[in-house]
Amino acid sequence: MSAKTYALALGAALTLATAAQAQDFQPKAKGHIILNSRVTGVSSDADDPIRTAVGGATGLHVDVQHDVMPTVGIHYFLTDNVAVELVLGTTQHTIRAQGPATDVVVHKTWVLPPIATVQYHFAPAARVSPYVGAGLNYMMFYSGDDKNGFSVKLDDGVGYALQAGMDVAIQGAWSANLDVKKVFFETDAKINGGTLKSKVKLDPWVVSAGVGYRF
Repeated sequence: MSAKTYALALGAALTLATAAQAQDFQPKAKGHIILNSRVTGVSSDADDPIRTAVGGATGLHVDVQHDVMPTVGIHYFLTDNVAVELVLGTTQHTIRAQGPATDVVVHKTWVLPPIATVQYHFAPAARVSPYVGAGLNYMMFYSGDDKNGFSVKLDDGVGYALQAGMDVAIQGAWSANLDVKKVFFETDAKINGGTLKSKVKLDPWVVSAGVGYRF
């Protein structure tokens, strides 16, 4: 099961379970802070060609495997409808070079991609409260581990994100949360000192499900 499918299934289960049980709940409102603890799947669609230093074709392409990790999202409501969110977490990804007769691991790296968004909550006083958002992220690669005789350097940088999600009240200040983000980010990968290179469009889906507490 992919990270995206896993998180979507978990989110659907949480939503169905809590929607039927919700009783007295605390509506979202200006000045509230919501702390969401989530399980998050990060899945990249990267499939970019690996080229020589002068741009020649090698017949190889990049594959970036998904990962599932715990993350934390902190929301602050500027108004009843408008909130800002900061998402903190880190994931580890395996990078492979693949081709007609090749499938080799070249690198493993941890990624710290904090995401900050501005959100609009359509029905903050409702039990089921959807929202959309947009913002920026900073993609930082660290603790890289080269594999199979390759050396890989990935450039850090800034991307942007689109977001959609919903909160489902459980009871009191507790809620269930399902959140989907699409992050748009491209990095330059240099392999073996630049002998090989790739412009990798990571563009990951970040799919999360969890529970929140409102302060």
